[in-house]
Amino acid sequence: MIGPSRRWSGEWGGPDAPTTPLIDVLIPTVGRETELAVTLAGLAAQDDPPFAVIVSDQSDEGSAATTPAVTAMRRVLRAQGREVRMLRHRPRRGIAEHRQFLLEQASAEYVLFLDDDVWLEPGTLARMHDAITSLGCGFVGSAVQGLSYLGDHRPAEEEAFEPWDGPVVPETPAGSDRTLARSRLHNAANLAHIAARLGIERGGWRAYRVAWVGACALYRRHALIACGGFEFWGELPSSHAGEDVVAEWRVMERFGGAGIVPSGAVHLESPTTIPDRTADAPDILYSGWR
Repeated sequence: MIGPSRRWSGEWGGPDAPTTPLIDVLIPTVGRETELAVTLAGLAAQDDPPFAVIVSDQSDEGSAATTPAVTAMRRVLRAQGREVRMLRHRPRRGIAEHRQFLLEQASAEYVLFLDDDVWLEPGTLARMHDAITSLGCGFVGSAVQGLSYLGDHRPAEEEAFEPWDGPVVPETPAGSDRTLARSRLHNAANLAHIAARLGIERGGWRAYRVAWVGACALYRRHALIACGGFEFWGELPSSHAGEDVVAEWRVMERFGGAGIVPSGAVHLESPTTIPDRTADAPDILYSGWR
C-alpha cells in the first residue's frame, strides 16, 4: 500500500524524495503575513494528493516572504516534500491580472486558487480532487464559511441548495433567475448547516449547483486556459472585484462546475484587501446580467 504523499516528521531528516504534484496551489497575497501563515498551515495538514505551492506577493516591501511564521510554515511544507515558491509580482494591476500571473507559473494538471485568508480542514484537498475527477467537470469549489455564524441559521437562504443528482453539465449562470439565489448559499455558515442536515459520512462529499465559488476553487488547468483564464484583466480597471466569478462562468459554460459539501474551507474573517469594490467584473463583462 502506498502511503500518503506528505512525509511525516520521521522522514524529514532523510534525503529529499520529491513527488510530481497533481495540483499547483496558487495563492495571491498582499499585506497579510499572519493570515498567509494560517493558510499555509492548513495546507501542511493535507495528506494527498501531491501538490506544490506558489505564492505571489504584492506587498509593498515583500514582507510575507521573511515573516517568521510564514518562513516556518514554508520550511514545514518543504520538509513534508512539497515544493514552495515565493514570488514577487509588482506593480499591482488588479486581482485578475495577479491571478493570471499565477496561472502562467503553474504546470500541474489541476490548479487550486486559494485566497490568503482561508484555512483548510485536513482532507479537504483530497475531497476536492476526488470530486473533480469523479464528476469530470471544469472546476469544483469549496466555498468558505465564517464559523462565527455557526449559531446563525438562515433557512431561507438554504432553500436554493440543489444537488447535482446526475452528471455535472455545462450551464449558463449569467442572467439566470436562480443565480443570485444560489449565491446566498455561501453566506455566513449556511454550508455547515446544510452538511449537518445531509448527514454526509466522514470523508464523503455531495456536489451541488452553484452561482460561483469564491476563495477556494480547484480547476482543470487546461479547461481554465481554454476559457481564457483571467486574461480579461485588461478590460477592467485596476481596482475591481468579482474576477473569479467571470472565470468560473466561462468554465461553467463549456465544461460545467460544482460546489461540494461539506466544504472544509474556513474564512478567517479578516478585513478585505480590496476595499473598493465598485467595479464588479461581472457587471462590466456581462452587462445587464442581474
